Amino acid sequence: MNVRGGNAAQHTPGCIDRAFYADSISGFLDKSMDTILGALSVGNLTQEQINAWRGQVDILKSSLSARPGGVFFEYAIPRMGKRIDTVLVIGGVIFVIEFKVGSTAFHAADIDQVWDYALDLKNFHETSHDCYVVPVLVATDAKGPTPSPAIKADDDRLLRPVKSNASSLKDILASITVSLESDVITPSHWEQGRYCPTPTIVEAALALYKGHSVAEISRSDAGAQNLHETTDAISRVITAAKAGSFKAICFVTGVPGAGKTLIGLNIATKHLKSSEDTYSVFLSGNGPLVKVLQEALARDRIARAAGRGKRLRKGNALSEVKMFVQNVHHYRDAYLQDPAAPVDHVALFDEAQRAWDLSQTAKFMKQKKNIPDFDRSEPEFLISCMDRHQDWGVIVCLVGGGQEIHTGEAGIGEWIDALQRSYPDWRIYISDRLTDSEYAAGHALDTLADRPNVVHTPELHLGVSMRSFRAENVSLLVKQILDLDADGARETLAAIADKYPIVITRDLNKAKRWVSSHARGSERYGLVVSSHAERLKPHAIDVRSPMNPIHWFLAGKDDVRSSYYLEDVATEFHIQGLELDWACVTWDGDFRRSENGWAHHSFRGNRWERIRKEDRKRYQKNAYRVLLTRARQGMAIVVPHGDPEDPTRRPEFYDPTYEYLRDIGFRVI
Repeated sequence: MNVRGGNAAQHTPGCIDRAFYADSISGFLDKSMDTILGALSVGNLTQEQINAWRGQVDILKSSLSARPGGVFFEYAIPRMGKRIDTVLVIGGVIFVIEFKVGSTAFHAADIDQVWDYALDLKNFHETSHDCYVVPVLVATDAKGPTPSPAIKADDDRLLRPVKSNASSLKDILASITVSLESDVITPSHWEQGRYCPTPTIVEAALALYKGHSVAEISRSDAGAQNLHETTDAISRVITAAKAGSFKAICFVTGVPGAGKTLIGLNIATKHLKSSEDTYSVFLSGNGPLVKVLQEALARDRIARAAGRGKRLRKGNALSEVKMFVQNVHHYRDAYLQDPAAPVDHVALFDEAQRAWDLSQTAKFMKQKKNIPDFDRSEPEFLISCMDRHQDWGVIVCLVGGGQEIHTGEAGIGEWIDALQRSYPDWRIYISDRLTDSEYAAGHALDTLADRPNVVHTPELHLGVSMRSFRAENVSLLVKQILDLDADGARETLAAIADKYPIVITRDLNKAKRWVSSHARGSERYGLVVSSHAERLKPHAIDVRSPMNPIHWFLAGKDDVRSSYYLEDVATEFHIQGLELDWACVTWDGDFRRSENGWAHHSFRGNRWERIRKEDRKRYQKNAYRVLLTRARQGMAIVVPHGDPEDPTRRPEFYDPTYEYLRDIGFRVI
């Protein structure tokens, strides 16, 4: 293995140079401090950083003995936008080391940090999957000696974090290496393993906004290959529209968690400069998603500015990121007032099927905007904005199946109807799966049969869920459960049970303990319920109690407003488009199993009332689809016992649902 700084070394094709410095252990021990620091020195560095590296090198030189193995400094984790201080490959063990030079204590946040790095390698680095991975936090000035670490590995061979000071690191490395029996790892083979991450949508937005490519932060296996194919297909349409001066619309479909939003963010980040005539904007009507992304991006901008010794005001940071991610309703309102063409030539509409129909749009315009005779649905008006361009424009509609959850959401059929009514010259590029029933576009699609310039494009469908890196078929399982396909659900559950744990219980406290105990590092968990779950108050769940999505999704474990506390709950309206690592889904009597299928109810006054309108039934079923597809790693489903003394919580409202889920085969806790 050769010394490497930056991208100097030649690598196996397809392998990304991910460490600032890589060497064999023997080579590292033989080289001088100046040689190592010279290889590490990339870009403009502060003296503080150089001193920290000097301290790390000194500690490692005194802690390592000449033996086969590898040393990797500043190892990149692009999914998280961070770098691991040091990775050591010794024998059959991978040590992930985070140094806190000068620190006298082992802080909880620092423990989570190194644990997160180790989890990232374990979950997403191909040649780390089957290895022992050991996170080590080195607080260099902590009082010692530290006790010998208890060797405690989880089922996936990831150890719990080990604490060390500068003087005890040598003994810790030696004792763990001897204690863990495993096949010897060749450092060069380990280094060349593919990194196939599955970022959360917040992580993806941060990484893309920083300039990482989608290839760096997404999986590269064959099952997820069409993520890249879909991106390329959209890019070809944009290029052709610009060259040919025409307007086009793309309909991109995908199963829940397949990466539709990731594709939208990726296209938007490619064109962030308003001076370019391919300037694009990512638009969403999902208020919580927009707020969380804008807040996360703004905080990151402020932190990066501070790292450069500059102060960036929160308002200025938010103004910058709002040019990238916008609320579609704010965009719409701006162009109600401004008759000019938008600055952007490419508009990406996330969850486009949730745009309002004519009735809802007209009602809003009359009541909120004092426009009494508005005669266009939201899709038709949004198309009209891009149609103002004299040369070209592209709209990308990102379409989720079975995701309409609110009154007035038009479905994708209204976009097609609007094109047929008012925009005959627009070219249409359409996923060949838009005909599937969950997209509810059937009758509208029939009208396109004789329309010219309609191109059915298989690459515009994303068929593999990327949200759950542990099991791709969770969305299929949820669909089968909601469609009452018990046999199909049993078969799918059997195939994913080892990778993606799902348990059921009648006890909410048991479920809370289960999700919190399964989470490692800063993996996020939370309590989610239907917005109609109004009889969970005896369990201290009040869906009408306001929660702040920014705090719920972004605050840490020490903040009572965060999801970690399992107190404030998120409904389908808060969590759609976002995700958790572990979810506690609590089922109420609003959506209950019966002899005739699902029975739909809403709570009015002091009793449950049957829902009879088909569109409201669909919204409610879709709400549970959203709740059951939010977890990346596993979930606990709670179906309460009810109370025979309470006519609003009779056991018969809950028991059939629990028995249905139990009979499918979910493990009972």
